[in-house]
Amino acid sequence: MAFNTGLSGLRAASVDLDVTGNNIANASTVGFKGSSVQFGDLYANGFLSAGTNPIGDGVRVQDVKQSFGQGNISFTDNGLDMAISGDGFFILNNGGEIRYSRAGQFGIDKDGFVTNNQNMRVQGYTADGDGNLSGIRGDLQIETDNLAPRRTTNLTTDLNLDSREPVLENRVRDIGPLGVAGIQGETFSVQYTDGSPDYAVTIDPAASAREAADTLNGVPGFNASATTTAQLNGLNDAFINGGTFSFNLNINGSPLSLDTSSISSLQDLADAINNSSETAISASVVDDGSGTDVLRVIHNQGETLDYTYSDGTTTVGPTQVLGDVNVTADRVVASVDDPADGSFETAFNSSPIRITNEFNPLDQRTYNHATSATIYDSLGNSHEITQFFVKEPSPGNGVGISEWSVYLQIDGEMVAGTDTTPYTARFDQDGNLQSVNGDPAGEIVVSDWIPKDQNGQPNGADGPPAPGTQVVTPIPEPPTSSAFVVDLGGTTQYGAAFGVNDQQQNGYTTGRLSGLDVSDQGVLFARYTNGQSKALGQVALAAFNNTNGLSPVGETTWVETFESGQPIIGAPDTGTLGSITASSVEESNVDLSAELVNLIIAQRNYQANAKTIETSDAVTQTIINLR
Repeated sequence: MAFNTGLSGLRAASVDLDVTGNNIANASTVGFKGSSVQFGDLYANGFLSAGTNPIGDGVRVQDVKQSFGQGNISFTDNGLDMAISGDGFFILNNGGEIRYSRAGQFGIDKDGFVTNNQNMRVQGYTADGDGNLSGIRGDLQIETDNLAPRRTTNLTTDLNLDSREPVLENRVRDIGPLGVAGIQGETFSVQYTDGSPDYAVTIDPAASAREAADTLNGVPGFNASATTTAQLNGLNDAFINGGTFSFNLNINGSPLSLDTSSISSLQDLADAINNSSETAISASVVDDGSGTDVLRVIHNQGETLDYTYSDGTTTVGPTQVLGDVNVTADRVVASVDDPADGSFETAFNSSPIRITNEFNPLDQRTYNHATSATIYDSLGNSHEITQFFVKEPSPGNGVGISEWSVYLQIDGEMVAGTDTTPYTARFDQDGNLQSVNGDPAGEIVVSDWIPKDQNGQPNGADGPPAPGTQVVTPIPEPPTSSAFVVDLGGTTQYGAAFGVNDQQQNGYTTGRLSGLDVSDQGVLFARYTNGQSKALGQVALAAFNNTNGLSPVGETTWVETFESGQPIIGAPDTGTLGSITASSVEESNVDLSAELVNLIIAQRNYQANAKTIETSDAVTQTIINLR
């Protein structure tokens, strides 16, 4: 009995030494999990009953149990090294056999697959060409091809327009010239776009052109001037030299003092008028259009002129000449209402609108703000888009509403039809965007852009959609034209300096693979030389209801068994699965100090069991010697 008991103890101590030695040997093995020996005692017993005086029959090894506790995480200089912080195993494809491991020392093979140092392929969730994770599990592969370009389909601009900016553009109506005789005695009212009350105007029936201009200058939104032009078509050099010449000129009834004693030609008469004391009058000899020289007299303030001339025999005059009125109406003047539908209302309605300081992208004085961004066509060529913002007068009475005109230019050419008609951005009393051309989303669809090269010629990229095609937003994928959306939905108009808070567009040029990154969720991101990144896949992790039921098969890997149950597979950092730490590995969880102590204990146990056998042998030898 004693021999069997000691022998079983030797076998158990030997196993304990083996397990402890294996732990010590793998103290530096990445992802290794230490083991411990579990023992059980032995007793003799029958089929139906145990002995009445049971004596132990030794010891046996019941199990060698692994400890799956977390090991320390240490950093490495390999971007594809991964450590699991928490529960879970990497899933490895070993030529069709699925293995599980905590060792995350990974690299890339010649085909671009992510593998461990035994060329087992790491499994995870694959991604499509746009970097969207598909949820389909397979071998992770790194695509080393160039990243294809992506055309811009959306440009989001988040900025603040300074509400303190002045209105730069001035739109006026040029009314006239109006003969004062046609508006004398007229009564009419003027209406305004800014909510100002109507203004009543009456022109004196006997007013000169100057007096009528003075009256109109007192009307808000009007600026008037007057001139009087008298052309003496019957007067020539022959008439002046035909006898005793005399010439009289009255300005608003007052005679102009002239010295005509030495006048012998029209030019002499013009010089005499120009040398008079009246600075508002001038004279010149002009061609009447038929080759005949005539005298033209102009009073630049619009006073009434009366003239008479004679050669002693023939007298011409007196002839009265009334002046003309020129009126400029500001953009705040909406209309003129004359109950009798007189000359002034007719002239106002037919007068052209003239724009002063009109928007010009080459003249910074014609716009309040501008900002530029880079966009891309279907070939990945970059283009510069500039957005111009011009403050406009507030509509209505100007209370609670503000408006800005928006112009768009790409590579120096106006787009979205803003070369003729700009978009109108309207803001409420709080400075928030209400709409752009009535669209509350604040979107501008650019559907007329033809991408061109530096010589101004089409560069072969996709152009505008076919005529009659309606462009919907957001632009559907994949895009088939150069149409894109400028989103101004986040624009504000506060009393603060102009500033671009954010400006994002979704296009990019082609790029080469420059590096790899791994997120805490195990997503593999490829970094490209164009500044873009794209998800290439996501590492999958597996957990088991009974981790201790896994069977170790070497290479720091385990396989599923009936006792472990089926794997629960998911993405890192979901459910009970741990997260991923990139550029790191999980060290062995073996406590080397404890293992060295266990080694001493196992040695002592072995020696003690050997002593049991030695003692039993001595006792047996004593019995044999009795004779």
